[in-house]
This record gives sequence, C-alpha cells and structure tokens, in this order.
Amino acid sequence: MVARLLSVNVGLPRNVPWHGRTVRTGVWKHPVEGPRTVRRLNIDGDGQGDLAGHGGEQRAVLVYQIDSYRYWQEYFGRDDFGYGQFGENFTVEGLPDDEVCIGDRYRIGTAVFEVTQPRVTCYRVGLRMGEPRMAALLVAHHRPGFYFRVITEGRVTAGDEIVKVSEGPEAITVTEIDALLYLPGHQRDDLERVQRIPALSPGWKASLQTLIDQGGAGKETAGGNPALNTAAQGPPPAWPGFRPMRVARIATESRDIFSLTLAAHPAQPLPVPLPGQFLTLRLHPGSQRSPLIRSYSLSGPPDASRYRITVKHEPHGRASGYLLEHVREGDLLDVAAPRGTFTLAPGEGPVLLVSGGVGVTPELAMLHALAAERSPREVWWLHGARNGAERAFAEETRTLLDRLPRARAHVCYSAPLPDDRPGRDYAAKGRLSAARFAELGVPTEAEAYLCGPPSFLHDMLGGLVEYGLEPGRIRTETFGTEPPVTPGVTATTEPAGPPHPPQGPPGPGPSVSFARSGVSANWDPKHLSLLELAEACDVPVRWTCRTGICHTCETGLLSGEVAYSPEPVDPPAEGNALTCCSVPRGEVVLDL
Repeated sequence: MVARLLSVNVGLPRNVPWHGRTVRTGVWKHPVEGPRTVRRLNIDGDGQGDLAGHGGEQRAVLVYQIDSYRYWQEYFGRDDFGYGQFGENFTVEGLPDDEVCIGDRYRIGTAVFEVTQPRVTCYRVGLRMGEPRMAALLVAHHRPGFYFRVITEGRVTAGDEIVKVSEGPEAITVTEIDALLYLPGHQRDDLERVQRIPALSPGWKASLQTLIDQGGAGKETAGGNPALNTAAQGPPPAWPGFRPMRVARIATESRDIFSLTLAAHPAQPLPVPLPGQFLTLRLHPGSQRSPLIRSYSLSGPPDASRYRITVKHEPHGRASGYLLEHVREGDLLDVAAPRGTFTLAPGEGPVLLVSGGVGVTPELAMLHALAAERSPREVWWLHGARNGAERAFAEETRTLLDRLPRARAHVCYSAPLPDDRPGRDYAAKGRLSAARFAELGVPTEAEAYLCGPPSFLHDMLGGLVEYGLEPGRIRTETFGTEPPVTPGVTATTEPAGPPHPPQGPPGPGPSVSFARSGVSANWDPKHLSLLELAEACDVPVRWTCRTGICHTCETGLLSGEVAYSPEPVDPPAEGNALTCCSVPRGEVVLDL
C-alpha cells in the first residue's frame, strides 16, 4: 500500500481550564487546506505550549496513523474523531509504529524528514481526548506515534505520497524503542543497539544509556525504571517503615548545628549506608497531635554499628527545636532506613565536592568514604560558610583531607570574625562563587556534587556548566522540597502558599505525611490519588502523565503501603510509590 499524507494539522498554544488551573497547550490541532511550509522547528501556523517537553529540532513534527484512529474508535466506542485528534501534525495512511524504524527517512512533497523518537508521554493528549488514561494506553497498546526531524525544509500538502528514501540503522521500530524505555524487560543487547542509531534524539539516547549503566556488573538496584526517575537508582531500603534507634551521642558542631549519633536498639549490625544518603525521623512532641517527620543527612563515616546525622537548628524549627531541647543521650527515636540517590559514585576520575553552609553534611560523608579507602582520586573540597562560629566540622574536614594524597581544599568565609585566621581557617573572604572554578583550575572532567541553599545551587550549577563540566557529571541535593514539575500549568485559581492541610474538615481516612514539606493530612476519598491530596496541601509535586507511565511522580514511600488504580505499566522501584495513580492502604509517609 502506498503511504500517504491524509491531513496537515496545526494549532497555536491556547489557555485551557483544567482542575482549577490554567494549562498552556498546543495539543488542539486542526486540518488546513493547501500547501504548508515545514521548517526546521515547526510547520507554519503551528506551535507548542511547553517547549521543554514538545517541539524543538528533534520533535518538529508529530505523526499519527489513521489505522490507530480506527483502533481507538473501536476501543472507546466513539465516532467523533477528526484529524488532529491526537495532537498530531501529520495524520497519515501507512507508516505503522511497528514497521517504521528510528532513523528512517521519508520525502513528503518537497520536504525530507527523519524519524527521531516515539511520542512523549504527556497528560495533555488525555486532556484533548477527554480520556485521562490516554498517555498510558498509547504505550500499553503499542500505538504511541512518533516525531520527525526536518532534514530538508519544504512544502507539504494533504494527499502527498510518502516515499521512503533511506532506512535507519539497526532496524529498531518505534514500537520496540517505546517499549524498551517504558515497559518492563529492558534487554541489554537492544539497549546497546539503540546507542548505534545516530538519528535517535539525545534525550532518549541518554535515558536508555542510564538503563545500561544501572544494569552494569556489581550494581545493586531496587527494580523500577532508573531511566525515568533518579528515585529508582538507589538500592532498596534496608528495612520497611520506622524502627527504634538509641541516641548514643549528641555533639555541638557550630553555633547552630549539632549531630546525633544513633545506634541500633537492640544492639545489632546495621546496613552500611551509601555516602550521601539521609535518614528520616518520626518525632512525637507531647503537645503535637500528629508526629513530626523530618529527614537529615548522614554525615559520618560508613559504619555498620552507628549512624550520625547532623541538624541545623532553625529559630522557629519545630523538629530541630524538639531535638535540641528535649532529646537526650539514651533516648529512643523512630528512624526509617537510609535513603537517597545523591550518593558518591565509584570511579577513578577527579571528585569535586562543593557545599554551602549545612550543605556540608552529605558531602562530609562522601569525604569520609574517600578517606577510609585512602582514595588515590583527585579530590577537590570547596566550601562556603559565614564564619568560623557557623562553620561545622572544620577540624574533622582537615583531618580527612590530610589522609588523601591528591586533595585540594578552598574555603570561603563571607563574614569572617576577628579571630578567624586567613590561610588557616579559610582561604578567601567573600562568598564561594562560580568564578573560583577557573581561578583554582578545577578539572572539567570531574564528577561534581553540589549541596546547599537553593540560590547557592543555582549559581554553582550554572557556573560549572558555563565553566565546561558536562551537566550529566553534576549531581545536586536540596534540603527541603524539590522544585515542582507541572508541565504547561501556568496559573491556579488561588496562589499557592506554604504546605498546609487541605481546606475543610479532615478526611475520614488514615494519616498521609509529606516528610519534606512537614505536613500531614487525613486521607479523603474525594481525592483520586495521593498526588491530588498533595496538590490540595500545596505540597510541591512532580508529574507529567498522571496515569502511571512516565514515573516523574515516583517518590520514596518511607512508611506504609499503597494500592494502585490504574495499575502502572511498569511498577516503581522497591520502597517507592507512583503518587499519580495510588491511594493509601493505611498510614503512609512520602518523601515529598
């Protein structure tokens, strides 16, 4: 059968009301008559509302097949579909997903196109279709559609014949590569074949390379899909929920920073945490109806007998205040297993540890690990503090650096005290800034780890990239909530405030706690998912598909169990949950 272009569909972004929000989207496409010019980034008259997820050179033209139209009409029992229904630019006859291969090239009219990747999973196709599950169904039923890159700009017209001009290497179809990323069973041979396809978009190539890296020899993984969310890249938690641990020691580290050393109760060996991980504590102040749940970085050496966490006492911090004023050596605390994927990766190249203020804590654990093995790696320690009174672990850091044969340190004080000694206590006056990287000669091939306040992270990350480090070599850790990911959402009916219990009377269900946000609420079945409850609490959330396929919402399930509806196409990693399609089975604590 001759493949043919049935319809050219375009549409400019518009604002659409959705769940009390406003979504900016270009998913509404309509057919146009006559020829249209296709350019490198778009078709004349077309646009995308969210350029982070759609559009660009690798996703210039979205293609969908009339055979899939017929399939979905029968599946849903609908007869109201028109061209552009699935947000596609080209509705075609022929070019089925299970025959078209990544790298295939086609001539349509006077333009030439190359297949780069399957459709991006996104809730907006469900918004357009009136079917919230649509993003997951496209993957599960192997009918995603695909994107063209424009090789030769030109004019196309509905009715044009589609002529294949060359075949992509490795002969991996759109359906196969879509399943390779989103469905269980990632075969290493296929993953390695994919890397040999020049036409595959860089984003997909990087995601699939992550699956190769995470499946390497000697790496313990917790299942799930590490290509879609870093929450799946760590080992499974060593124990479920919370267990009692005894406070073995309390130490003052600076003016407002102190450490708690915790031992197993009863005494027994503990799993050795990865350097950079954190612990979550469940505290029970007498005046507090609900427990306080907070996470603190592990700052000590890798140890199977005890864990050290470090806490900054905030002036109005309920949890830090309780720990400082009421907890004593010998007390028992409820502790969840070590978590987190901001961990020191093995390797032989240079290591760059950059921290600001109390952000030193996870990086100190990394420095302990490097010193414990007398690592021959080049280690750079860059730290910024206000002064010696507010700097924690100064002497401990110096001792550890002295054990490393290739260590370099640079400490900045923004407001040194009279008794702070330049050249001994600190190297330079002022804030630690990106300009220091060039001055110090930091190697651009280093693996970098950044931890500190949000503004510090923003400056350091941008500075390292501008200096020449590859973004993939830079890892960051944020205390508190992570930045939200809500693609296309431009406004809400009311401005979001700090996290809080939902408006109205408490729900009748079990308690749901959001650890990073410091808020708890009783479950109410009027919310269709834990994600919706989090949104009602103004907890910063991250999502893309909202139906259990993209894993953007995957987060640590620190305690409790969840039930899924619908069942995710690929389950999350052990100890995690997909909040967009889950509800609590009892009390739960989420790392949100």
